[in-house]
Amino acid sequence: MTARFKRQQGTKIYHFSSLADLMAKATPERSGDQLAGVAASSAEERIVAQMTLADLPLSTFLNEVVIPYEMDEITRLIIDSHDKLAFAPISHLTVGDFRNWLLSDVVTPSTLASIRHGLTPEMVAAVSKIMRNQDLILVAQKCHVKSAFRNTIGLPGRLSTRLQPNHPTDSENGIAATIFDGLMYGNGDAVIGINPATDNVPQAVRLLKLMDDVINHYEIPTQSCVLTHVTNTIEAIELGAPVDLVFQSIGGTQGTNDTFGVNLSILQEAFDAAQSLKRGTVGNNAMYFETGQGTALSADAFHGVDQQTCEARAYAVARKFNPLLVNTVVGFIGPEYLFDGKQIIRAGLEDHFCAKLLGLPMGCDICYTNHAYADQNDMDNLLTLLGTAGCSFIMGIPGSDDIMLNYQTTSFHDALYARKVLGLKPAPEFEQWLTKMQIFDSVDEVRLSNSNRSPLVHSLAHLG
Repeated sequence: MTARFKRQQGTKIYHFSSLADLMAKATPERSGDQLAGVAASSAEERIVAQMTLADLPLSTFLNEVVIPYEMDEITRLIIDSHDKLAFAPISHLTVGDFRNWLLSDVVTPSTLASIRHGLTPEMVAAVSKIMRNQDLILVAQKCHVKSAFRNTIGLPGRLSTRLQPNHPTDSENGIAATIFDGLMYGNGDAVIGINPATDNVPQAVRLLKLMDDVINHYEIPTQSCVLTHVTNTIEAIELGAPVDLVFQSIGGTQGTNDTFGVNLSILQEAFDAAQSLKRGTVGNNAMYFETGQGTALSADAFHGVDQQTCEARAYAVARKFNPLLVNTVVGFIGPEYLFDGKQIIRAGLEDHFCAKLLGLPMGCDICYTNHAYADQNDMDNLLTLLGTAGCSFIMGIPGSDDIMLNYQTTSFHDALYARKVLGLKPAPEFEQWLTKMQIFDSVDEVRLSNSNRSPLVHSLAHLG
C-alpha cells in the first residue's frame, strides 16, 4: 500500500490497496461491481475514492497498471503503443485537472484529436468516474471521429444507424422484408448487420450474398456484415464471399478475449484479410467491434478491476485495428451488471465518452433485457442524451424488439425521432441515396417522402 492511495476524511482514514481498488471504489454505483465484490461499501467511501482519484497525476497510469504487464496482452498493447509526444501537453495534470481542462472552452475538437494516442483507457476511465452526465455529454460532443467504407460515418450533425434484420429462422424473405422496412425509414447507413440464428460458415456466406445482392441491385452506399465469429468470416473470405465488414465481440482483458476465442494475432489476421479485399469506395475501415460492460466479470477474467475500466480497455483493442464501427451493447447482459435504467443510462454515456476520447467511431446499442428494472422510456432518455453527445450510430430494429435475441432496443422510428428532434442527418452519401430513391424529401431536413413511388415500395410486392 502506498501513501497516495489513502486519504483522511475527518477522523477516519480510508485505504485503497491498489490503483485497481481505488478505481473500482470511485466508480458510480452499479450492480456488476457489487456482484464482483469490488464496489465501494458506502456512498461516503465512493466520494472519498473519487476525491483521491481526482488528486492522482495522470502519469501514474503509465507507471502502475491495473492488470500486470506480464500476464495480459492488452496491458502490453496499452503500454507499448502509448504516444509520449501526444501525452506531453497534459502530462503535468492530475485526473481532476484533466477533467477541468476537457471542459474548458480552450479545448477544441482538434485539440482532443491531437492527444488521443497519448491517452490510455485507464486515464479516460478515471476521469469519467469524477464527471457528471452533462460533463460526459459535453466533452464527447467535442470529439469528432470519422470513419469510412462506402459512406462516411461520424461527421458532425450526423447520426447513422445499423439496420438489424435478425430473424429467428434466418428466413431470407423475413430478412429481406426487414431490410426494406428499415430502408424506408432511412435506416442502414452504418451497416446492414445480421446476427445469424444458425452460426456457421455456409449460413454466413448465404446471408452475405443476400445482403450483397440487395446493396448492389439498389446501389445503396452502405456496407453489410454477418455478426459471426471472426474465424468464420476469415474462412468466408477465403471462399470468396462478398465480405464488407469483419465483426467480433471483444473485451478488455486477455482472459475475456480467450472466452471469445480471439486474441490480437487472430484479429490482425482478420484485419489483413479485410484490407486485402478493398471493397470500400470512400474509405477502407473494415472492422466492426462490439463491447459491453460486464463481459470481463461474466468471463471471470476481471482481475479485481471494475467493469467500466475493463470496458475502456477493450477500446485499446478496437483502436489498434482502425474500425469503421464500434458499439457498446450497453444493457444486453442484464440487471446483474447494470441493475436499472439509471445505471444503463450512466454506463452508455461513460462508454461513449471514453471511446470517443480515445478516437473511436463509437455507437451504442441502447438496450435492456426484459428482466432489468428499465423500460422504453429509459431508452428514449439515453437515445436523446447520446444523440446530443454526438453518438456515431444506434440500432434500428422493427418495433424495438429483437425477436431472435430477445431483448429490447431502438426501432426504425426511434432513429427518425432522434434525427428530427436533434436536427441530425444520415451519412451524406446515404442521405443523397435516400433522396434519389424518394424515401426522403429533397429538403434541408429529415423528412420521409409522402410519395409511394420509391422503387423500394414496388420491390415489396415481389417478396414471396
